[in-house]
Amino acid sequence: MFLRFSDASFILAVLVPEAHSMMGQQRHTESLFYYFRIEDHVPENHLLRAIDRLVSFDFVREKLKPFYSETGRPSIDPELLLRLLLVGYLYGVTSERRLIEELRMHLAWRWFTGLNFDQEVPHHSTFSKNRHGRFLASGIFEELFDHIVRQCIKAGLVQGDHLSVDGTFVQADASNGSRIPREQLSEVAHVNRNVRQYLDDLQRENPIEEEPRPQDKVSTTDPDARYFSKGDKAPTLGYLDNYLIDNASCVVLAVEATDAHPSREIQAAETMLAKCVHRFRLEPRTLAADGGYGGAEFLNGLERRGIDSYIPLRKHYPSNAHLYGIDRFTHYPETNSYECPEGKALKFIGIKPAVNRSYIYRSTATKCGGCPRKAECTTGRYRQLVIHVEEAVRQRAQERTQAPAFFRHQRARRKIEAVFGELKNQIGLRRVRLRRLRHVREQFFMAATAQNLKRLVRHITQSEPVSQWESAVFVLGATGCLLAK
Repeated sequence: MFLRFSDASFILAVLVPEAHSMMGQQRHTESLFYYFRIEDHVPENHLLRAIDRLVSFDFVREKLKPFYSETGRPSIDPELLLRLLLVGYLYGVTSERRLIEELRMHLAWRWFTGLNFDQEVPHHSTFSKNRHGRFLASGIFEELFDHIVRQCIKAGLVQGDHLSVDGTFVQADASNGSRIPREQLSEVAHVNRNVRQYLDDLQRENPIEEEPRPQDKVSTTDPDARYFSKGDKAPTLGYLDNYLIDNASCVVLAVEATDAHPSREIQAAETMLAKCVHRFRLEPRTLAADGGYGGAEFLNGLERRGIDSYIPLRKHYPSNAHLYGIDRFTHYPETNSYECPEGKALKFIGIKPAVNRSYIYRSTATKCGGCPRKAECTTGRYRQLVIHVEEAVRQRAQERTQAPAFFRHQRARRKIEAVFGELKNQIGLRRVRLRRLRHVREQFFMAATAQNLKRLVRHITQSEPVSQWESAVFVLGATGCLLAK
């Protein structure tokens, strides 16, 4: 009787003793069929399972429905793409190519996005096509961020009475060597698409306000990025990521992406506060920030909103510690004048808009010439007082800096630095991957959304039994309110 090779192999396998049977040798063999459910291999306490249970993304399709045609080939589910992007920010994967590669191997990621093993993984270019089209036009990233903030408020995580604001510099995806003189932009636009689109955008938008201190040189790689330096660090191209946070929970309540100019921080803070009050119906009582926000106009705006500022004051005019301060002079409203310690009058001269909108009060060389205390009062021929038009607001803010509560709020403000540390070290956003401000804004919104989601899941799982939330799925209503379904 003749044996085939396969039969002989089987016989040898049975007859020959297994010399390494105690070692448990693992052989790389594959079966033709497997019985496998992804659901069974995702732990119950997994972050993505908690997010999927607590947050509904159904509003995504409703929001994007007008941007899809009813005819043609079926497109990739926008909710799937948004969930994929969110996974990347939750786990610090900033590259979409790498995100797709990791998706092929991570069971929990596949489960969260709803992709089975027999479904094709989207190509990384799909993100760019949707980003420049439907996602950008619909504002879906800001909508998702607001949706999660409302969820945090609904869960009782946000108190909303004590807030902090700050901005952090994020490097642009452009080198310093890509900068050219502004007057050469029109010439370069013939061969550079980025510059051509930038000039088209400027012409189409026709901004009412002139850019503060326009840059002498503009990057041809990312024209919106600004050359910026802080402290002793070398100048580089980048953007400012501005956060408004709730001190009690460290939840990010508002996000603003701006070009890297110090004046943009205050503008962003005003915009974020307005959104916070209007969209979420919060009533903040205090705001803490660093000295960069200590301008009189910003402090006055806070006071009009009924918000107490705990911010170090910014000096609006030069001062000399060895000379008499404004507290040594007496103001007489009926004559709109000041009187010095020696009884000499300083008359009102006028307003200087160029000097931070200040009132000017001035003595004369004759009055000050023979004064025995002139050396303690001024180094010039006569004494001049420069009083900001919002000096009363400044004085009230100055009084708060001497109160014990000031140091408490300033300590709480440091939490925002920890939030920025999480942004750069865990999410990996030390450098933006996208170019142009409108796309950088997407990254900032998604990063803040991921940060808030982690806090929301931790708060709910620690404070209440999960079973109470399994039946409460939250959806975004047509009016933008959070409703229980």
